[in-house]
Amino acid sequence: MDANRQKEFRAALLALQAELHAAEAASEDDRAPVALDQQAVGRLSRMDAFRAQAMALETSRRRGVELRRIAAALGRMDEGEYGYCVECGEEIAALRLELDPAVPLCIGCAPGG
Repeated sequence: MDANRQKEFRAALLALQAELHAAEAASEDDRAPVALDQQAVGRLSRMDAFRAQAMALETSRRRGVELRRIAAALGRMDEGEYGYCVECGEEIAALRLELDPAVPLCIGCAPGG
C-alpha cells in the first residue's frame, strides 16, 4: 500500500476514534445509575429509565469494541502490517479497507467469507 493511501486511512481512523470518544463523553449521563426515588418518578418512568440506561450501556460497550479495533489498526500501521490479513497475511482489498479501515481480516478469512 502506498504511503499516501495509508495516510488517508490513518486520518479516517483517527477521525472515527475522535468521534467515538466524543459520543462516549456525551452519553455519560445516560449510563449513570437510575435513581430509585419512588416519590419523584413513577414505576413506568423508572422502567423506561432502566431500559434507556441498558441501551446506553450496550452502545458504550459497542463503542469500546470499535475503539479497540481502531487502536489495533493504528498499531498495525505503526508496525508496517496494516493492510494485510492478521490470519493469512494476504493483502486486504483496498475497497474493503475503504468500507472499514479497521478491518483486520481479508474477505477469505472473515467469518462467512
